[in-house]
Amino acid sequence: MAKDDDLDDDGDGTADSVRPIRALMRGLEALQELNRHNGATVTDIAKAVRLPRTTAYRVLETLCVAGYALRDDSDDRYRLTIKVRSLSDGFDDEAWVRDIAKPLLTKLGKEVVWPLAISTLHGTSMLVRDTTDKDSPLALERYSAGFRVPVLGSSSGRVHLAFCSEEQRNTMLDVLSKSERPEDKIARDRTVVSRILGDARKNGWALFDNPSLAELNLAVPVFAKGRVLACLVMRFIRSAMTPDQAVEKYVPFLKRTADEIGKAFEASSH
Repeated sequence: MAKDDDLDDDGDGTADSVRPIRALMRGLEALQELNRHNGATVTDIAKAVRLPRTTAYRVLETLCVAGYALRDDSDDRYRLTIKVRSLSDGFDDEAWVRDIAKPLLTKLGKEVVWPLAISTLHGTSMLVRDTTDKDSPLALERYSAGFRVPVLGSSSGRVHLAFCSEEQRNTMLDVLSKSERPEDKIARDRTVVSRILGDARKNGWALFDNPSLAELNLAVPVFAKGRVLACLVMRFIRSAMTPDQAVEKYVPFLKRTADEIGKAFEASSH
């Protein structure tokens, strides 16, 4: 009988039923690395997963063929696609992102040009569900669906906390205050957090400015059925305009599209 290479990858002739399938393990490790970073090259994956470059290339191309990744021709980096979210629980709302949010996001992207994203709370971070980065000439970094950002370290997370139920907000802040991640440390100072979220509720939007980055992000909530469904985010370059200018010029566009998404979601639910 011919040896099953998938089961006996060690070449010792023993196809043990409990031995991990190394090819599958490599693919999963590559997926994890792609999820940790905003895209990765073949060399990056080869180094992180400790594989020969040719093997890393085959693993990544296999993920592309399966639809879980794609190679960006602009920088030769591999990025996760929206399909990868089907591997996780909690993505039963995939259809509304594809059928409702994406077309409206694309339409708005043509008007404002700056990169846009639709994000939702997932666990203890905000998950980017879709973006217009690949179509925006003003995107300094190209983020893709599946990328995660901190709740309090992003405009989308702050908007979500500002407009979600008090019970969910308090629970989330309790969890974040116990986190050891540096980006969650601010949750321990409830006075500062209350001021930030209060401003977001008062304004109807939130802006996050990390001084170490060239881009700022501005977000508004998307409401449907009386709750926060998602957050609509726009990134812009600090050298292009001030935060006040960005708010004055673009918040009306963001709120209009957020309203359109929410109403379309409610209509589809009926």
